[in-house]
Amino acid sequence: SGISAEEEELIRKIKDLMVAEEPYLDASLSMYQLARQLGLEVRDLSLLINHKLNKHFFDFVNEYRIKKAMELFGDPENQEMTVLEVLYEVGFNSKSSFNTVFKKYTGQTPTQYRKGGVAEAGS
Repeated sequence: SGISAEEEELIRKIKDLMVAEEPYLDASLSMYQLARQLGLEVRDLSLLINHKLNKHFFDFVNEYRIKKAMELFGDPENQEMTVLEVLYEVGFNSKSSFNTVFKKYTGQTPTQYRKGGVAEAGS
């Protein structure tokens, strides 16, 4: 199941939108809303994410949320922000799910990550 040129283009379009528009900052972002923003059918978006990127929708979205959280934690200007403020800012609405997902992607809890600054994964 290779990726056609058309699918490549759509995947690039999805990733560009995620970076430029940051729709993931909305905690209630759904597959339907994202498909609408992209002018795609939900089914097509679902197939692209599930079968071409091999991810579930929420995992796909959460990756962007975690990257954004890591940016916020790494920015000295945001030192005053609490973990709670950061998790709401990046589109999570529960501390436990944020901690779980953050640890899954970074190997550290948000608090550990913040204390250690940017640690090498696995060190």
